[in-house]
Amino acid sequence: MLHAVRAGLVLSLAFALVSAASPERITGDYLEARTCDVYTGPCFANAEFGLSGDQAVLAWRVKSGSWSGVDLSGLAVVAAVKAASTLGDEFTNPYPAKSVLIVDERATPEQREALVSFARKMGGKLFDEVVRVDTAPIQLMVGCCEEKGCAKLVAGKLAAIQTRCPTEHDHVCGNEWVYYQPLTKLNNDFIPAVTVSHEFKGAGLGGTWSSPDKRSAFIGSFTR
Repeated sequence: MLHAVRAGLVLSLAFALVSAASPERITGDYLEARTCDVYTGPCFANAEFGLSGDQAVLAWRVKSGSWSGVDLSGLAVVAAVKAASTLGDEFTNPYPAKSVLIVDERATPEQREALVSFARKMGGKLFDEVVRVDTAPIQLMVGCCEEKGCAKLVAGKLAAIQTRCPTEHDHVCGNEWVYYQPLTKLNNDFIPAVTVSHEFKGAGLGGTWSSPDKRSAFIGSFTR
C-alpha cells in the first residue's frame, strides 16, 4: 500500500511539473488594412512610397487560449497605427510609430491588461509608443460570406474594415504580388484582400483616416 501511495504521489508530481512546463497556446483570426496597396506591382508601390502606407488598423480575435495565465477566448483587440513613413518598406525606417489600442469592452480588468500585453507582443516595435487605450464593442468576422477574402471589423465608432476577394479587375498591371508582408507574425494561411472600407475615427494619432477601395488588406490566423 505504501509503495502504491508513493507511486501515486510521484505520478501526480510529474504531471504537475509537465503541466507547469507546457507553454500557453493562443489561437485566433487576424485582419489588417493599410493605407497603401500591399498586393501590387513595383510601379504602383513606388508611386505610393513615402506618400501613403504610414497608417494601419490591425485586429486580433482570440478563438481559444490564454495569455499571461488569463483566458482570452472569444475576446478581441484592435490597434490603429501612425508611423513616420510607409510601413513594411525594407529600405526606410518607419519608426517611431504611435498607436492606439482598442480593447474589447466585454473584457474584465484582468483580461484588458492581458489583451494589451498580447497586442504589444504581437506588434513589437510598432507598439513601442501606445498613446491611448480605449474600450469598445468589437466584432471581427473572418469568412463572413462565401468569399474567402471576405472579412469585417467593427470596433465601436473608432475603427472599421470590410474586405472582399481580389478579382481580375484588381490586376491592373498584371504584375501584382504580395509586395509587403503582414505587420505581425501569422500562420502561413494569410491572403491579401481588397478593402471595401478602412477607417479610423478615434483620437490620439493626430488625425483620422479613410482609405477604401485599395488592395491593402491581409486576412489570416495566428498561433502563439
